Amino acid sequence: MSFFEKKISGERKYSGFIVNVRKDIAEVQNGHRVVREVVEHPGGVAVVPVDADGNVLMVRQFRYPFSCELLEIPAGKLEPGESPEACARRELSEETGCRAGRLIDLGAMYPSPGFCEEILYVYLATDLVFGESHPDEDEFLSVERYPLDEICSQIMENKVPDGKTVFGVLKARLLLDRQ
Repeated sequence: MSFFEKKISGERKYSGFIVNVRKDIAEVQNGHRVVREVVEHPGGVAVVPVDADGNVLMVRQFRYPFSCELLEIPAGKLEPGESPEACARRELSEETGCRAGRLIDLGAMYPSPGFCEEILYVYLATDLVFGESHPDEDEFLSVERYPLDEICSQIMENKVPDGKTVFGVLKARLLLDRQ
């Protein structure tokens, strides 16, 4: 059986700097019409940078929606016309000061498909060359190194709640274990 919903109409309710929000009317399989609220997002990338010693470079920053600091892998929003790989390289450099000798595609994820169109492309960065970070002027973060096993343990103990970090670190771990 295939499932589907057909968009009947849509109306933009909010236009913002990062997201837009629209209210759609959709027809579901039984012919009923339902309201769907959709957050439009340009997409982004996340990078799991692993150094030669097996440490993951993480960033700690304050996240306003949750009113707390979170430990995360470097990530950022795609700019118009920018490829995910170019964005990954840019964000890695901005947030950690590193360049990746190898960038391995770990796949894409839909962070919250019930209401958001965002696609997040995730990469593993290895063969790192270190330099100076240059975050955006409104971005305040610190770079911290953790052994990959320690971050995996923190994830399993629910101490790292960020979805892209869980996805990226665990996929990176599985890939590295196969090599």
